[in-house]
Amino acid sequence: MTSRPRTSGDLSDDPADRTLPQLLARNAHQYPLLPGLSWQTADPDGAWTTLGWAEIHEHTRSLAAGFRALGVGRGDHVLLMMSNRPEHWLSDLALVRLGAIPVSVYGTSAPEQITHIARNCRARLAVVEGAAQVAVWEPLLADADTPLERLVVAEEGAEGPHSPYAALLREPEPEHFAGELDTARPEDPLTVVYTSGTSGEPKGVVLTHRQVMSNALALDAVVELPPHVEHICYLPFAHIAERMLGIYLPCHRASHVYLCADPTGVAAVVRKVRPAQFFGVPRIWEKLSAAVRGVLSLMPAEQRAVIEEAFEVAREHVGHRERGETPPAELEKRYERVREEVLLPMLAAGGLDRVTWSASASAPMSVDVVRFWAGFGIVIMDAWGMTETTGVATSNSPRAGFRLGSVGRPVESVQVRVAEDGEIMVRGASVFSGYLQPDGSVHSGLDADGWLATGDIGRMDEDGYLWLTDRKKEMIITSTGKNVSPALVENALKTHPLIGQAMVHGDNRSYLVALLVLDAEAAPAWAAANGVEAEGGAAALAAHPAVRAEVERAVAAANARLNHTEQVKRYELLTEEWGPATGELTPSLKMRRRIIRDKYAEALSGLYEG
Repeated sequence: MTSRPRTSGDLSDDPADRTLPQLLARNAHQYPLLPGLSWQTADPDGAWTTLGWAEIHEHTRSLAAGFRALGVGRGDHVLLMMSNRPEHWLSDLALVRLGAIPVSVYGTSAPEQITHIARNCRARLAVVEGAAQVAVWEPLLADADTPLERLVVAEEGAEGPHSPYAALLREPEPEHFAGELDTARPEDPLTVVYTSGTSGEPKGVVLTHRQVMSNALALDAVVELPPHVEHICYLPFAHIAERMLGIYLPCHRASHVYLCADPTGVAAVVRKVRPAQFFGVPRIWEKLSAAVRGVLSLMPAEQRAVIEEAFEVAREHVGHRERGETPPAELEKRYERVREEVLLPMLAAGGLDRVTWSASASAPMSVDVVRFWAGFGIVIMDAWGMTETTGVATSNSPRAGFRLGSVGRPVESVQVRVAEDGEIMVRGASVFSGYLQPDGSVHSGLDADGWLATGDIGRMDEDGYLWLTDRKKEMIITSTGKNVSPALVENALKTHPLIGQAMVHGDNRSYLVALLVLDAEAAPAWAAANGVEAEGGAAALAAHPAVRAEVERAVAAANARLNHTEQVKRYELLTEEWGPATGELTPSLKMRRRIIRDKYAEALSGLYEG
């Protein structure tokens, strides 16, 4: 006897076997009026629109009918290239309810990457934002090697000859539509997430409902959050972190998503929402700490002294918690006092005074940045994982314990071990199905025993905490045969607030050199605090003798903390910040080392001359 697909009316006894359509139906039934999605309108007053879970359920049904009328069916891949706007979020869920497989594409993807993804997943339909995206995608409609047949355009008036998004909501339900809706099985693909392509072509990681739910349950076991918690959604949906935090976990938790279409406006949204949780990749936390340090540097000495004293009390309090100890009563009393009088007012100015869970992942986190926020009593629960592990595989936890500088212990859905060469290996319920092939098959990326070789290097301590070193492929091997972790050196260099970005180079060379970039927020604040006047922006600051002397001292201080092989002998101070738009960073703000090396090849060569 074959089992029938579950419908939205059934809810599995095993939480890991629940599908996304089942969660949507549950939310609509149990929490119909509870807010689920909010976004800011484009009108001058920037008002917010909110949908409750019952409205979300009905809206996604209408959208699903529209997609079905365009020929989308069970198992079809549909490409989505939009910012974090409601059309993206709602379309994703509508397609899942239809049994189709949404595939989000980074808005900064190069045309050749888009072509590769479109051919690899064989999608016949793409939903794009506006005229700029139409111009990139339109040529693929005439490409004989690409199956793409139709574009749907979200922005009103930008559709031209293509299908307007609004028309999807006007389509009547096709015949037999009710029987096709909400029939997903736990083992069905939920999405395909393409790796961001730090090296080589993006690979399509196939993730099922069961893998996503296994990871969601494992994350819930290590966090402490209020019911129906708010989430500020600003990272791209093409990134596994935002897919989990901004789509899947909110459906699982019946929580409230605030969409932030422009990541540069996230600070304003944080001040409005005052969220209980906040996730940022390391670069976000670095930029936030640089901004706060810039403000502190302009304060009178007496005021700074009071704040520094409060920081020390908070760090001492965090230290006891880190060791699993109850802070002494006298320290608890001092901490509560400085928290109320000094720390919370400062955090409130940035909207972070209600944060109970703060986290980071995606790349090694500077311990200096972690300890800076510990001064506010905010412990950034650093985590580690990858697209292939459905996001988080290890995490620090306010509930299960944390070690500042580590990436925590394995979550319940995986096992983690470190191979003899230091490579981290993972297997378990939330490890991916495999990589999508152009013929529609899925090629497993696991060994015979089910282990995934992650490409990351690390070590596990005696208490089970994982300490991340670097990417295996990015380790520098000098001409003398010494192995160097570039991330370790780069984080040491970025300890000084003037240095916002750093890339170390030295493979097959006798010594290391570095490219350094002044921090766009901290550098002007440092200049003002130190009486440095330099008209002409970043270029003038980088050329100013006082700034160059301070950078020289910062490099010397970093070298003092490093062994001889890890020390940077020469460096170049650059004036332009790296970002996704200029190609040096991925959309998740990780460095594209090859791109940077190629772009600054002449400067790097010059550092080894003379």
